[in-house]
Parts: sequence; structure tokens; C-alpha cells
Amino acid sequence: MRLITLRHHLSTVAARVVTDTTAVVIPGAADVGELLADPNWRQRAAAPGAEVAFSHADLAPLIPAPRKIICVGLNYAKHIEEMGHDKPEVPTLFIKFAEALIGARDDVEVPRFNAHTLDYEGELAVIIGAPARHVPRAEAHRFIAGYSIINDYTQRTFQKRTQQWHQGKSLEKTAGFGPWLDTQWQPGPQLSTYLNGKLVQQAPTDDLVFDPAALIEFISHLYPLAPGDVIATGTPDGVGHARNPQRYILSGDTVRVEIEGLGHIENTTRVY
Repeated sequence: MRLITLRHHLSTVAARVVTDTTAVVIPGAADVGELLADPNWRQRAAAPGAEVAFSHADLAPLIPAPRKIICVGLNYAKHIEEMGHDKPEVPTLFIKFAEALIGARDDVEVPRFNAHTLDYEGELAVIIGAPARHVPRAEAHRFIAGYSIINDYTQRTFQKRTQQWHQGKSLEKTAGFGPWLDTQWQPGPQLSTYLNGKLVQQAPTDDLVFDPAALIEFISHLYPLAPGDVIATGTPDGVGHARNPQRYILSGDTVRVEIEGLGHIENTTRVY
């Protein structure tokens, strides 16, 4: 089952995907996050209903306002190496705010004063589907609603000027998120990131230092996770900052992040 948040009649609605261009609206849920707050979300999402047509432009951020967006740094071995860090003993966490999120095909919008050293980071996103507190690793799968795709779009100068990464990781209207939540998909297939059609990142989505179960165990022992919370699991090697010469995102550049069986997001940067 694939769930989306659609822009519909000047608002948004949660819907179940039927085809690439049709979906069934789920009554009473303005978005996927609101739907997941209902313990009976699976039954509501699967119920029959009238189909509506949609286009890629109608795809809002999968969950427009998660209570928490928890990002994991340094979670692919080759990316750890290219960034000059040691392999961490515990997950490296930082927070992204909801204002950073955009739809799967929306443009990234960056003011000129923030537009230097912009970088792509294609990532697998884990979506929480039930309240999770002090979860053992073996039980973590029960708290996952499904998976999606997110771009941890980064302003490297801001990231590197202090030891706390957040300021470079949460620019407004920069993080493509979607296209949908897939409740059946499982990690393993390949993640690929393209810059203007050129492959720049590629790795299996299960080649993680800390897999989704380990992340849920670790995070839920720090603070509770709520339905609709998002965990961005980290990016593979190949980021622009680590290249020689470095290759940052410019106005007009398009970043596409795709995961086999999970769809893709594609966002073009517009500097103003």
C-alpha cells in the first residue's frame, strides 16, 4: 500500500495510490501524518472510495509537519571515509525542521545569501507508525509504518562552521520528501542520486552502520517516537563537498533521488 499527501482543492488530503495518476482520498485525514495518528490507520487507508486524478505537481511533502525529523549522519562506511571521520560507535543524530520540507517534485528555493556550497544527500526515510518508547531492536519493525525518500539538502559552509550540524541542514524549502509512504517495501534495493542526469551516489539501502531497527532502539531510549515522525537514515558516498574538485548545487541544477521499488523525488534549485 502506498500513501500520499495530495494538494487538493486549496488544501491537502491523505490518499492511497491506485495508479501513477489516480488515488483514493482517505476521509478525515488532511495528510499522511494525521492519518498515522489514528491507531486504525491501516484499515482506514485500505477502505474503498472514489478515485481522483493527480499529477506530480499535486504531491505535497509526504508528511508536511512531522513532530520530529531525526537525521542520521555518518551511516554509510564509504561516506564516513570521504568526509574524514571515524566510524561512530553510536548513531550521530541531528534535527531538521518541517519548514525545510517540500514535495517530491517541488523546486528548492534558496535566497542568494544562503546559496553557496549547497549539496545533495539522497536518503532512505523511515516513517514511524505507532508510539515507540524504549523499544528493543527485535521489536522495532512493529513501529515502522513504511519507507520513503528524502534529500538531506545541506549548506556545507553553515554545517562546517560549528561542531553542531543543524544550521547547515534545515534551510527553508530545500528537502524533497516523498513521493509516498510504502508499507510493504523493505531495505535492500539500491539508492541512486543523480545531478542533472549524472549518477553521483549509489549504494544498497541495507548497507548501513546502523539499520532502521538499531536506530529506533537507540532513539526511543532517548525520547519517545510518535506516529508520523521521520528518521532520515544517512547518505552514501559521492556528495559534492567531498569531490575533487568540489561540486556544489547551482541555480537550475536538478537533483533526482531514486530507490528501487520506492519511486523517486526530483527537485530543481532556484536561487532568488
